[in-house]
Amino acid sequence: MSRFDHTALDDVIHGRLRLGVMAYLSTASPAPFNELKARVNATDGNLSAHLSKLEEAGYIRLEKKFVDKKPRTNAHLTAKGRKAWIEYLARLQALLNAAE
Repeated sequence: MSRFDHTALDDVIHGRLRLGVMAYLSTASPAPFNELKARVNATDGNLSAHLSKLEEAGYIRLEKKFVDKKPRTNAHLTAKGRKAWIEYLARLQALLNAAE
């Protein structure tokens, strides 16, 4: 793989909102849905759609439960998700290094 290979970036993570979710969860997992929504400045529906894509990839796990009869959703970064995040950052670093 050449140092400049933008095609190696993980498309699941690379979307702006999913990138924000992964960045936040890498330091704050698990995160409640509403906290995550505020951190990435998303609407309920938009965040839900992006969380579903990350969950389908196995990068996050959504935990849904009821607390005081109110639904609560927490997003957890999985081991696979942490590995993908670290690889994504390494690929970005390689692209930055190639620009020097």
